[in-house]
Amino acid sequence: MDIDVRGPRFGAAVTTVVLAVVLITGSAWLLAWQTLAFALGAAGGVGRSPYGWLFRSLVRPRVGPPTEFEAPQPPRFAQGVGLVFALVGLAGFTVGPEWLGQAATGAALAAAFLNAVFGYCLGCEMYLLVRRVTVRAR
Repeated sequence: MDIDVRGPRFGAAVTTVVLAVVLITGSAWLLAWQTLAFALGAAGGVGRSPYGWLFRSLVRPRVGPPTEFEAPQPPRFAQGVGLVFALVGLAGFTVGPEWLGQAATGAALAAAFLNAVFGYCLGCEMYLLVRRVTVRAR
């Protein structure tokens, strides 16, 4: 079943703020929260993430029914990519080196920002590229 395109963009906007605060404060705890949010989104789809729940419960009733939909697989894959970067960042902030935590968090922040502001999902594009390559390889 397709999903409302506004949900992942809302999640990306919240993620952008969270990751920016992580970079400013160096908070491993806040990055751990974001890592959990990515894990839930990767495991169950963006609708099962905390930000998906916020969108469904608080935002969507106020903005009306969706007019544009997308397949759930690309955003779910993107959550998995975000999870990898968040895990690397968490490792950098907790066991070092700190620059690794900053670099991985910064990369995830850049991707979230592109999705939130411009609707360009890097992880989704990676998913589509992987699909094209694997289909051609058969």
